[in-house]
Amino acid sequence: MLVGPLRLSATRSSLERISTKMKKRLLLCFVCAVLLFLIMISTDNDWPFVNPGDLSDINCYEMASTSNSLPGFDPNSKLDVPIEDKNIFFHETSCFDDGLVLNARQACAVESAAKMNPSMNVYLFFTSPSKISNHSEQIFNQLQTYPNIKIRRIYPEEYVMGTPLEQWYKSGVLKRSQWPRNHMSDILRYLTLWKFGGIYLDLDVVVITSLEHLSNFAGAEDWNHIAAGVMGFDLTPMGRRVADACIRDLKANYRGNIWGNNGPGVITRTLQKICSTEHIRDMSTVRCQGFRVFSPSAFYPIHYEKWKMYFEMKDKNVTMKRLEKAMIIHVWNKLSGSEPVRVNSDVPYAVIARKHCPLVFKNCGDTF
Repeated sequence: MLVGPLRLSATRSSLERISTKMKKRLLLCFVCAVLLFLIMISTDNDWPFVNPGDLSDINCYEMASTSNSLPGFDPNSKLDVPIEDKNIFFHETSCFDDGLVLNARQACAVESAAKMNPSMNVYLFFTSPSKISNHSEQIFNQLQTYPNIKIRRIYPEEYVMGTPLEQWYKSGVLKRSQWPRNHMSDILRYLTLWKFGGIYLDLDVVVITSLEHLSNFAGAEDWNHIAAGVMGFDLTPMGRRVADACIRDLKANYRGNIWGNNGPGVITRTLQKICSTEHIRDMSTVRCQGFRVFSPSAFYPIHYEKWKMYFEMKDKNVTMKRLEKAMIIHVWNKLSGSEPVRVNSDVPYAVIARKHCPLVFKNCGDTF
């Protein structure tokens, strides 16, 4: 007579245990999902493990230049005046206490741009007022043998004056950023192209062909992301439209707690509107009204997840074959910066640098 109730009780007990396990699993899944979401909103999808900076990163921006600092940039002087649509810009937004430092790989980016584009002005802007460090003096001297390289200091509060970002910047928005130095780089790349027109390049590239024929362009890092490490806006109506749109987007959507929102996020959102599509593969020159979005092979031939291909002999032929279609290579310094390259090696990065920044490469010592 008790068999039926006992079986029923056992069944209920089993169901309750299963239900409890299911609840625990669902709760664990929910917690994991929340943590993943928090990581995604607080960082860029490409760089999810970048450590935040602090305000000491930018404490030099408001300091006046001293007599032994770099000369200040004066766009009204004959020496500094940008040439219409014939400018390449680099920015170094670090603060230096013991003198300006430029390593060989950064100098390679600048030299390669100047060497491959002799009729273009190549500007290297520092935001720090320090003098050149003894450690980097030889590298600076090497770069300045190129007549088209101009190394200058810019004072941010003066640089934004008379631009749509003046009051916004002076409100202290940068001081509320988790990565103020990096977000200053984002601000300057769009502001510089808005002010003068030309091409912006990151300092972890090597230019391997002429860029003089390029205008109004950006490059896909992969088919899901447009990157901000190589961009060009000229002074034509189309170039002005994109530059204006980027500045407006930067002001409206700036987020100091998201790594990539103010760099690649700006150009991506802008082009999605101009091209009337969210999909990078659909961003044809016709659909983007004359603006060109290059495929990853043009500027980012090696994806950041495979950055070691630049530094290994393994599959060297495959790597070099892939670089044949590139105009610029991007070596992902945040990942590769500490990876040594012997100057007598023949890894792909050394082969490219030896050819396209020969002065810096020859005089950098045993390690590039």
